[in-house]
Amino acid sequence: MAGIVALLAAVVLTVAVAWALKIRNGRFSDRSPQTDAQVLAAADIGAELGERATLVQFSSAFCSPCRATRVLLNDIAAKVDGVVAVDIDAEEHLGLVRRFGIMRTPTVLVLDTDGVVTTRASGLPRREQVLAALGQAVGDPR
Repeated sequence: MAGIVALLAAVVLTVAVAWALKIRNGRFSDRSPQTDAQVLAAADIGAELGERATLVQFSSAFCSPCRATRVLLNDIAAKVDGVVAVDIDAEEHLGLVRRFGIMRTPTVLVLDTDGVVTTRASGLPRREQVLAALGQAVGDPR
């Protein structure tokens, strides 16, 4: 009897954790207020910052959601004036990974014109989520 209860508890816990991860996957969250703003300069990312915003993706070589995210971000950057998409290989930039607390790939950071991180998402975001995050970064109400 105790074994069945333990099994049911394990199944319920597994379902709850899987549901929580699915809900958070790809969603942008506001940076927690900090005394020191997280800033990425052009030298950090190896490319010029966008005139309005910059989408920075941390990816890895064997990550299939990374490829889909890269295509999505490049498409949005091509269609939205003043927005640049930059892909950073997490394995080659471990200092940045540690500095920004990147725990999984893909992770997308949205930077404003000064390189300040306005929001971030882990996992594959949807187009609407990226556009809403860009609106927040450039100050457009949505």
